[in-house]
Amino acid sequence: MSTQKNGRAIGSHLGKPIYESITDQDVTYIFDRLAECDTEGCPLDQVKRGELLLQPGLIYRQAS
Repeated sequence: MSTQKNGRAIGSHLGKPIYESITDQDVTYIFDRLAECDTEGCPLDQVKRGELLLQPGLIYRQAS
């Protein structure tokens, strides 16, 4: 069972909210940037260690 908690919405992208932060399983991630995506998806090589890629192309980095 997921225990994801979302921070406040700071905008939207493709009709989905962008949250300032997301906490999942006691790990907090901060919104960092939009991924570069095309009709075939979002290339994973743009995601670095300690980052999450969430639909629809939102990249969050792990908070320190």
